[in-house]
Amino acid sequence: MTSTRPGLDWLADAVLYQIYPQTFADSDGDGIGDFAGIAEHLDHLSWLGVDTVWLNPCFDSPFRDAGYDVTDYLAPAPRYGSTEDLVALVEAARRKGIRILLDLVAGHTSDRHPWFLAAAEDPADHRYIWSDRQVDGFVASPGSRPGWYRPNFFECQPALNFGYARGSSDEPWRQPVDAEGPRANRAALRDIMAHWLGLGLAGFRVDMAYSLVKDDPGKTETGKLWTELRDWLDRTHPQAALFAEWGDPAAAVAAGFHADFFLHFGGADRGLPLRSLWNNNAGTVEDFWHQDPCYFEAEGRGTPQVFLDAWRSAAQLTEDSGHIALPTANHDFSRLATGPRTAEQLAAAFAFQLTWPTLPAIYYGDEIGMRYVPGLPDVEGSVLGPSYNRAGSRTPMQWRPGPTAGFSSAPPERLYLPVDPDPHRPDVLTQRADPTSLLHTVRRLIALRRAHPGLGASGGVEVRHAGYPLVYTRAGRYLVAVNPRREPGSVRLEAGVAVRPLDVQGVRVADGELRADGFGYGVFELR
Repeated sequence: MTSTRPGLDWLADAVLYQIYPQTFADSDGDGIGDFAGIAEHLDHLSWLGVDTVWLNPCFDSPFRDAGYDVTDYLAPAPRYGSTEDLVALVEAARRKGIRILLDLVAGHTSDRHPWFLAAAEDPADHRYIWSDRQVDGFVASPGSRPGWYRPNFFECQPALNFGYARGSSDEPWRQPVDAEGPRANRAALRDIMAHWLGLGLAGFRVDMAYSLVKDDPGKTETGKLWTELRDWLDRTHPQAALFAEWGDPAAAVAAGFHADFFLHFGGADRGLPLRSLWNNNAGTVEDFWHQDPCYFEAEGRGTPQVFLDAWRSAAQLTEDSGHIALPTANHDFSRLATGPRTAEQLAAAFAFQLTWPTLPAIYYGDEIGMRYVPGLPDVEGSVLGPSYNRAGSRTPMQWRPGPTAGFSSAPPERLYLPVDPDPHRPDVLTQRADPTSLLHTVRRLIALRRAHPGLGASGGVEVRHAGYPLVYTRAGRYLVAVNPRREPGSVRLEAGVAVRPLDVQGVRVADGELRADGFGYGVFELR
């Protein structure tokens, strides 16, 4: 696909880092992370090599869904600080070459948002979706307005009305996409974006970006909505980035997003590529997705082919028009270090993520091997269904040794405690002092990616062996091998191949053969 849209030069080689504000860094001792705490740890991100940070929602909220239930899009939650504190963080990050993205919750608000409180009293208000009779999934009106409203996730998150792609005589509340309510909401999205971009933010990751227009086969009308917003962005803020939570990069980029993430969830087709790579779902009561073994497991029962096929298809459809982002984890699914996956297995995973032609997105703490912690209580809406608790991926960043990792002992309802109870749990201070640590490995790999653009998002790739180990060349100049299983493996290369090691742990090339130790990786320059 060829695009006539202006590109973002800064995004092409970006290394993303996702911060969950509640639990990243606490500056004032109240047990909750804040903007000032993030600012105090920008040196860590700069040292690591990160240049783009995505903050989970930090708008005013009752936090019944961890901030994804917004009551004011133009004001930060007081727990994190003021608008001035956020602007100070953005400026401090800019001085270190780091851009800050906000999480934009576009498809719904809190049921305590002034918009919804007004709509629940006024039958003429069409900012949300209301039915005149009870419908499956709709929730009874909390105000004097008769009827029921449609939620977008939890019941406390009423769906903003962006219209329906298809009308129905049986459901007269289905408004077209150009009705008054949908038009007002599109205008509000522009106003919200303009407000924060005007204060120095670099763009947005859009929550549930695919969910806006309802009953939308092929997401055609939803795509038109985002294309319209992207056209406006290109005219008014041409350096701003727009990331989607869509899970289908080809569809999201065609709709106008600069990038989209492979995700663990989103249905069998959309979620399978990342789950087949590293299935970060251990810690649930049962196998949440009931799938075959993933490739990055010690037993070596998986295959990279599912991911490779999905990536290749998406890459062909997004070439020259947008990017695919590859996350280690995020706030909604378990960390890279989860269940039986041990710290020694993570270096190979990072070697793959940081040398594959995608935008790497590191979830806070994964760079030190923080583990998913099972068995935590439901915190701010973390539990989804009977078997999946997201709190285990949202525990405090482990800055130093100790039971609270630098956070105060706050009431449990205000903090994701306990921290990983393992007395040998990883922390930044200890790993920073150990040049053999995972933290130093990740830092080296990021620096290697920057020093050699052919290892970045735009360089070509050729897979030499899609097994254990996985072997590929980048830009015709670099040879990469990763072996995620415990057992060693080997691959025959062409006779006479010569390489120069760039970053190697347990991989050797000699006499036309590549040998990889268990959990080893190697990045070489071809001679």
